[in-house]
Parts: sequence; structure tokens; C-alpha cells
Amino acid sequence: MPNQLFTYWRLHKIPILLALLSLGFYYTFAYHLNRTDFIKLISLVAALFFLCYKLIQFEKWNFKFLLIVGLLFRLIFLFAEPNLSQDFYRFIWDGELVRNFVNPYLEVPNNLILQQEIFIANAQELYSGMSALSAKHFSNYPPLNQLIFGLATWLGGKSILGSLVVMRTIIILSDIGIFYFGRKLLKNLNLSPHLIFWYFLNPLIIIELSGNLHFEGVMLFFFLTSLYLLSLKKWLFAAVLYAISIAVKLIPLMFLPLFIKNLGIKKSALFYMVVLVTTLVIWAPFLSSDFLANYSETLGLWFSNFEFNAGFYNVVKEIAVRFEAKPWELIKTYGKIIPYAVVGIVTLLTFVRKNQHLPILISSMLWILTAYYVLAATVHPWYIVFLVLLTVFTEYRFSLVWSFVVFLSYYAYSQSDFKEHLGILTIEYIFVYGFLIFEFFRHYAQNLLFRKN
Repeated sequence: MPNQLFTYWRLHKIPILLALLSLGFYYTFAYHLNRTDFIKLISLVAALFFLCYKLIQFEKWNFKFLLIVGLLFRLIFLFAEPNLSQDFYRFIWDGELVRNFVNPYLEVPNNLILQQEIFIANAQELYSGMSALSAKHFSNYPPLNQLIFGLATWLGGKSILGSLVVMRTIIILSDIGIFYFGRKLLKNLNLSPHLIFWYFLNPLIIIELSGNLHFEGVMLFFFLTSLYLLSLKKWLFAAVLYAISIAVKLIPLMFLPLFIKNLGIKKSALFYMVVLVTTLVIWAPFLSSDFLANYSETLGLWFSNFEFNAGFYNVVKEIAVRFEAKPWELIKTYGKIIPYAVVGIVTLLTFVRKNQHLPILISSMLWILTAYYVLAATVHPWYIVFLVLLTVFTEYRFSLVWSFVVFLSYYAYSQSDFKEHLGILTIEYIFVYGFLIFEFFRHYAQNLLFRKN
């Protein structure tokens, strides 16, 4: 046994040292980083991305080694309180409501906190921790997300840390599922299975999901498993899982029209029926006369009130302000236009592209989501997680660049008034748009040359 360990060390000495160094950086990130320290944050992120690249370069065929390393990186965060996001306070608040059979879509924290005998454990700490904006609005998290919150508070034993550990465990298990089915789907698409490590070891994924407790990973597990089942022609079961992914995060709703070509008219009609029925079953416990009004109002805020790390919108705003437009009016008008623009893009890609082929279907999803984030007024770093996963199954890599430079948006957290620096955002989007345009025209030229030959 000692001889085997020595041999393994001799053969993999450099990757092991890189992994240990990464563990140290992740530990520092989890337990010794204040989000106001932008220089330390961006330095750690830059180092982790470099180490991620080198680990994949050295050991891309050593699946067991990289799987264990990826798990260790995630487990580092197990007992850490998220330091780049305060959303978890609202997660636990909503979980307490669900655990006590109270509909989170019908109650606002600002009202509940005024009750003399509030039933929510750690109510004051949770209320103080969530943002004032969150406290005055109804919950916007879909029902399966709410059930996970409820499970976490129940298993967490009325402890904030206990709830965090449960939620983090669910997210880590989801990432393991993504690794497992991602490899299988890559093989089915005749792509190299090692490509899944660009998701599994990506620092954005580890920091924003396992670290900051965003549930995109849970949604992506069901979404990816659905695509894998589609690759096996098991489209009815795939429809059930697709509906479950929507019940965690709503983003997959955008891609539903693409299945018309992929499955054909008859199968797609049944696919949509199964998605609809499954969705209604999951949402049923939360439905009420006030639900639709409250939920649609909350969702509308994302289009017409919020702005963060925007690309194209900031250009529009800078031009509009020069013509004496009022920013608070512009965001409302802009927010009303974006849904129509996205619908137009989805319609175009639904009927123009050959989505009956799964690789093209996935690339259509990538372009739809990219267009949405390019146009959106709010692009939080964890939004890019979905793009990173889709990228793995395509020939494009621009979202890997975005997954790194998106951390520049955290500069705003280092300012007392959370004011964004347009110069820093410009650097981010020069890299993103530059690499995106380069890849688009490079692949266009390659396809043109292929057709001529």
C-alpha cells in the first residue's frame, strides 16, 4: 500500500499540489473573505481559474482524481455562511413558512415580522439579514425550490447553520448528478466525456452554487437528465423531469418551443401536455386566488425595476440619458420591451434551425439564453452557470470566459452605496462580446468552408 501511494504521488505530484493549493484558496474564500475586499476576491478567483485550467490540462482523463478533487472543493464550504449573497436568509424564511404550512406567495416578511408571537425560528436574524427589497415583496422562488427550503429548515433543526448544511448538501448532490449524466450525454453526442470538468471544476460553479447557495445546480440536474433521456428517445419521462426543472427555476420555459422540431408535431404536443400536467401537480399546493397576482407582480420587478451588471442596457441608458431620458422611466420601458425581443429570438431559432438534431437543439438553447442575458438589465454572476453547462455540449467556449470576468461585477459590493463602476463593467463585456463575436464568425467561416468542400 505505501508503495502504491508513493508511485501515485510520483506520477501525479504536480496535480496533487495544484489541488492542495486550490483547497487553500477555496478555504480562504469561504472563511476569510469579506465581499467588500474586491482586490482579494478577484485575486482568489483569478488564481482558482488558472489552477482549474491546469488541473484539467494535466488530469483530464483521470476521472476519479478530478471527481474527488471537485467534491473536496465543494465540501470546503459545507459549514461556511455565504459571503457574496444574502439570499439564503430569504430561503430559510420561506422554508420556515413552508414547514409551518403557510403559503410563501401570500405573506410578505415586512408584515409577518410585526406579529407578536411569530412562528418563524430565528425570525429577527433572518429578517435583518435579508435585503429591504426582499422583505417588502412576496417570494419569487418556484414551488420545488420552496419545498427544498422547507425540507432544509425541518432537517436543520431550527438552526440557520443546520439549514445551510442541508441546502448545501442538496446542491452538491445535484452537481454529482450533473457530472454523472453529463458524461453520459457527452458520450451519446460523440463528444469527449472530459468536457464535463469545465462545468464541474469551474470556480464560478463551486463558489456560486456550493458556496453562495444558489439553486441553479438543482434545476440543471433535472434539466440535463431530461436532455439525456431525450438522447435515448425516452421523451415522456424527459418531459416530467423538464417540468421539475421549471419548478426549481423558470428559465427552461424559454426553450419549450424548440421541441416542436426536435420531437415533431404529435410527440411535441404530448411532451407539452406532460410538462403542463406535471407543472400543475407541483404548483397545486400553492395555488390560490391571490397567487397569480402576487407572483406575476414579483416577477415583473426583475424586468422593470432591477439593474445589475448589464451590458447592452447600460449602453442604451448612457445614450438615453444624454437625450435627457429619466433612468427610472427608461428601465420600466426597457423591461416591457425585452420579453417581446426574447420571444422573437425564440421564434426565429425555433423555425430556422434544425433542432431535430440534439446538438443543434442545445446550441439553440445556448444562443437564446445568451441573447437574453446580453439584453437583460440584471445579470447576477450565478446566472452564467446555465451558459457554462450548455457550452460543454457545444463547440463554443465564450461562456467560460464570461464565468471568469463576471466576478468583476462584484466590485459594486465593495462600495458602501453598491454603485457599479461602468469602466469595470466595460472591461467585462469587452472580453465577453469580443470572444463571442470571434467564436461566432470563426465557426461561421468553418461551416462555410465545409459546405464548399
